[in-house]
Amino acid sequence: MSFFGRLIGRGRPVVSVLRFTGPIGMSSRFKPGVTFSSAAPQIDQAFSQSGLKAVALVINSPGGSPVQSAQILQRIRDLAREKDVPVLAFTEDVAASGGYMLALAGDEIFVNEASIIGSIGVVAAGFGFTGLMEKVGIDRRLYTAGENKARLDSFSPQKPEDVTWIENLQAQIHDYFKEIVIDRRGRRLKADAPGLFSGDVWLGRQAVALGLVDAVADMRTLLRQRFGKKVKFRTITARKGLLSGVFGGGGSQASDADAGAMPMIF
Repeated sequence: MSFFGRLIGRGRPVVSVLRFTGPIGMSSRFKPGVTFSSAAPQIDQAFSQSGLKAVALVINSPGGSPVQSAQILQRIRDLAREKDVPVLAFTEDVAASGGYMLALAGDEIFVNEASIIGSIGVVAAGFGFTGLMEKVGIDRRLYTAGENKARLDSFSPQKPEDVTWIENLQAQIHDYFKEIVIDRRGRRLKADAPGLFSGDVWLGRQAVALGLVDAVADMRTLLRQRFGKKVKFRTITARKGLLSGVFGGGGSQASDADAGAMPMIF
């Protein structure tokens, strides 16, 4: 923008817009997603704008890493308190699992009628190849130091004690997720609703009725109503260096577990 354009726009209320699109915790040059390391500079920039009245989160994510989701949520809430700025979350096609956790960073959450919301649960998925290996005559040779280093190895017979172990881990992470939902939604949440924490999903108006979100609303319309027709939307995008297109800079690759293990995701 020119100097005169900035001068004319001075004094207008500003809303920073942060977009979170794609899976959380899995990102590369060719398959962009959302990670804390890639999002943190944009979050910091969003809360540093002159004339800032609010920060808007636009979320379109099916979920992913619980750790990355929680870290992004925490950074947004820390800055919201530090700067005393409201945060409003707007969902697009889906804000499920870790994507819903990102929406919980908002003081209010707004959805489209067809948005998919919820999936408050934890999943770990894998395959077992022992029968196939026997059929084709392959022997598994696995060497470890530490009796639990190769739990749930896809090429070894499944052990009941390993299933119990991962179910316990899932239960703990699920409880952590539920605590965040209850803390952020408070009395708005219909906590006694059947299936609320079952991992199920709902469309926009159903999610409103459950208290998972606040209302069906469009970002531009709602923010113009709250801050006036002259409100300026400032979309914060990642800054790319001169050689980022050559070397893939600016993206992050997150690894959830050792090779062969079964990562748990929201």
